[in-house]
Amino acid sequence: MNATYAKYEFLRLFRNKRFFIFSIGIPLALFLTIGGANKDQTLDQGAFNISFLLYYMVGMAGYGATIAALAGGARIAAERSVGWNRQLRLTPLTPRNYFQVKVLTGYFMAMLSIALVYAAGVALGVRIHPIGDWFQMTGLMLVALIPFLAMGIVFGHLLTVDSIGPALGGSSALFGFLGGQWTPLPATGALHFIAECIPSYWMTQASHVGIGGAGWPAKGWLVVGIWAVAMTVVAVQVYRRDTRRV
Repeated sequence: MNATYAKYEFLRLFRNKRFFIFSIGIPLALFLTIGGANKDQTLDQGAFNISFLLYYMVGMAGYGATIAALAGGARIAAERSVGWNRQLRLTPLTPRNYFQVKVLTGYFMAMLSIALVYAAGVALGVRIHPIGDWFQMTGLMLVALIPFLAMGIVFGHLLTVDSIGPALGGSSALFGFLGGQWTPLPATGALHFIAECIPSYWMTQASHVGIGGAGWPAKGWLVVGIWAVAMTVVAVQVYRRDTRRV
């Protein structure tokens, strides 16, 4: 990994006030407002019940992490608009280093969002035992985030600065809704079938670990794996196409 480029990316990240507002501030505010008002409620998930507070904590942590992962695309689009990407290609920076740094900063942003929502959840009364379940739950969420990190890179290399904002906002909202991050989905029906086919749904399902449940079934791993491979392949292709234009 190129340490100089990584340092530059992190400096840009901490100077980006919009990131802190949208990927941290909004999910945290929603959780404190809605989760706090319904913290004594219980959700009927069919075979078991789950605390609304726990479910919504994971939902908002996942929503913020999704925004953070996709936000990398906005930085890429800005770089392309001023010709910075062309300058980078004249340096010894390899495509592998480029993708490594983008993924690293995306994960850092996502972890920051998750950590703050977790802290708010604990403050409101969320308790998960043993502590290893916290790590398992978080690990599943981070795995489900891989397709969105690649998707952010795709958007950044395909869209302009003017168009990427609505695209990122719309896609994060759509995946958040279909994934049950905003509100629990029906246990059956067409909407449930669609939800099971997207990674944000399985990100939210990580909340089951918090009540002693198992991790994802084989279907969850398959869905997330297919999305991750597909989006990574597309990200590599759009990057190469963008490179050939220079």
